[in-house]
Amino acid sequence: MKSSELGLSAMYRILKKSGAERVSDESADELRRIIEDIAEDIAKNAVDMASHAGRKTIKAEDVKLASKSFSK
Repeated sequence: MKSSELGLSAMYRILKKSGAERVSDESADELRRIIEDIAEDIAKNAVDMASHAGRKTIKAEDVKLASKSFSK
């Protein structure tokens, strides 16, 4: 099992803020896994954008552009 970058308690809070009365451990863990997968994809795309622009530094604009496909 790989270690997580995000805290499980944050997942409980997000689900509760979204209207859940009760949150199972499995649902919080699954939300964390999904969010981490999405975040990793966005980060990889942002790195590619910065590299394509000839930069080593990832800027907020890179992250915004990389996350466009995940926006509502």
